[in-house]
Amino acid sequence: MIVRKEKSGGLTLVGQTDHSRLVGQLAAHWGNADFATPAPYESVVRAATFHDYGWLRYETSPLVNEQSGAPYSFLEVPLNTKQLASYQWALDWLWDIDPYAGMIVNMHRTGLWKGRYQTIKHPMGYNLKNPSSEIDAFIARNEARQQGERTHIDDGNLATNYKLMQVWDLLGLYFCCQDPYEDFIDPVPTGYGNGSSVKLSMKALGARKVQFTPYPFDVRPCRVQLTFKALDKEKFSSVDDFRRAYFQAGAGLAEFEIV
Repeated sequence: MIVRKEKSGGLTLVGQTDHSRLVGQLAAHWGNADFATPAPYESVVRAATFHDYGWLRYETSPLVNEQSGAPYSFLEVPLNTKQLASYQWALDWLWDIDPYAGMIVNMHRTGLWKGRYQTIKHPMGYNLKNPSSEIDAFIARNEARQQGERTHIDDGNLATNYKLMQVWDLLGLYFCCQDPYEDFIDPVPTGYGNGSSVKLSMKALGARKVQFTPYPFDVRPCRVQLTFKALDKEKFSSVDDFRRAYFQAGAGLAEFEIV
């Protein structure tokens, strides 16, 4: 869960599954004369849309930090056996539906503990660090599956599609974690097979309008939507107090215009 503190004293909460669906919208519209359309389209967009559904179980019962009274943000949630099992369930679930999409998401999950396999130079944030022995075992088990299945799944585009998944994930976090600001992602693949890439720059033109240079989408402008919950306070007396506010909060919808 992404937790944003607002000037009003309240919180904006964005579920990882909400972030995931935003990322899917970006992937679905990716591609034009300068950027290759995702291929295979359906599998790659499916992976982007459901890449963070390992958080689905957590979102049914989110936690607060007992010391601060504030809900955990996604980088702070204790990675216990239950959460790792939820990750594994989601990886297996998507792999069973679509092995190609499952491979991309499996690589994405293990790569978060390994610097996104050195595919991104900037930004370097949002990577996971200091894995426990239990997380090491999770990584080893899933990387072994990747290696065993790669010859059956890899169509020559898999490495590029993994890189695109990292770009879209970071763009999703760019929109979800704060108001738009000036930043860039580097490198961003522009095609398959030739290794070509560019630096993609983002410039805020308003609270909900962002200029991308170069422009990577198939429509102008590209409009994407993000659902969220708004709470009127930052801290809670107990997890039950927080969950009541969380479940009672109405759903909001933010639309971003990319030009």
